[in-house]
Amino acid sequence: MKSEKQPISALVVIYTDDLDVLLLERADYPDAWQSVTGSREGDEQLFQTAAREALEETGLDAQLYKLSDWHLQNTYAIYSKWQHRYPAGTTHNVEHVFGLQLPRQQPIKLAPREHISYLWLPWQVAAEKVFSPSNRAAILELPQRIISVE
Repeated sequence: MKSEKQPISALVVIYTDDLDVLLLERADYPDAWQSVTGSREGDEQLFQTAAREALEETGLDAQLYKLSDWHLQNTYAIYSKWQHRYPAGTTHNVEHVFGLQLPRQQPIKLAPREHISYLWLPWQVAAEKVFSPSNRAAILELPQRIISVE
């Protein structure tokens, strides 16, 4: 059995040079779309968390692309349906935002227990489709971020 989740996570916005964004549909919350996200394990660095989650959820090896720390943090209340995954009394999560830039859309290998489908969408459309306000805000920053990391 997996141990309780840490209330520290990485959000990884995966996007192409043309600003198409990868979205994943949650298996446990159908029609809820999001970027890659996941909790830190052990004492791994957040950069490692971002790379690991990208690989686990999409099959993409972040070492082959441009993974960047956006130096953004979001603190939000954990949805009540997922609070049981965290230590007792934990109500908030601190999310750290990363970007993973690919030259073009790539085929994705989903983690079937986590996601049931994926889409590549233009950034504006992707921002409207995600269920998380912090995910939406990160995607809306994408045009500025791609300029600053090049």
